[in-house]
Amino acid sequence: MTATPLAAQNERLEDYRGKTVLVFSPHPDDDTFAVGGTLALIAAHGNKVIIAIYTNDNKGSYDQAMTSERLARIRKAEEEAACDVLGVPGGNVVWMGHDDGELEYVPARLLCGQATRIIRQYRPDAVLSVDPGEWYERWHKSDHRMAALNTVDAVRAAEFHLYYPEHLLVDRLQPYKVPNLFFYYAKPQDANCFVNIDLVFEKKLEAASKHVSQFEPAISKYRPDWEDGALARFKEEFRSQHEKRDGHYVESYRYATGFNQQ
Repeated sequence: MTATPLAAQNERLEDYRGKTVLVFSPHPDDDTFAVGGTLALIAAHGNKVIIAIYTNDNKGSYDQAMTSERLARIRKAEEEAACDVLGVPGGNVVWMGHDDGELEYVPARLLCGQATRIIRQYRPDAVLSVDPGEWYERWHKSDHRMAALNTVDAVRAAEFHLYYPEHLLVDRLQPYKVPNLFFYYAKPQDANCFVNIDLVFEKKLEAASKHVSQFEPAISKYRPDWEDGALARFKEEFRSQHEKRDGHYVESYRYATGFNQQ
């Protein structure tokens, strides 16, 4: 799968009006941190945003008083609060329901079929997903690797009616060919699409701050709010470390199309 040169692109997410964008996110926070600005822009432009989240992120806490069940509820509430800031209705979040860190143990046919069904159901004009070619994803988190690879497999499967024929026979979901893929978490040398998020950066920052349990001190000893001074430090660091291009806040992607091959 090769990246389409920037000059050859006909699709700009910033220009979308009245379209459907489907985001596949490994955890309930990757969508905010990776593409939150883009989501705020396209939601404000009257597009329908659907976020499919593979896992419930119910393991990532050092607090030994925390349980997986409670953490899943916390992360769900944080995701919904972040989406509200970005302008994405809570009803547009699809929880795929898998345990954090265990996506690679889900039966492959089940996982691919689940994502394929979502694609066929929502029939998006664009899919946003983790870049399966990013070296960081190869070792850092198995959920990221699996979400990336499974999503591209589902994009291919969704096109052909003989993959998961029960979708058509039972649920009346027609096959669907995804026209555009935007991979986030792409390697800098592979990125060929940059969305300027200056106008919505503060909204993205506010949404990111809703994920309290992902940061200290709450990750070591859970608390539902920010410790005095911690929120200001978080926002300062977020601003200073966020990706920029030519002095503007951006979110970068590897854009691809024409990628389905028999």
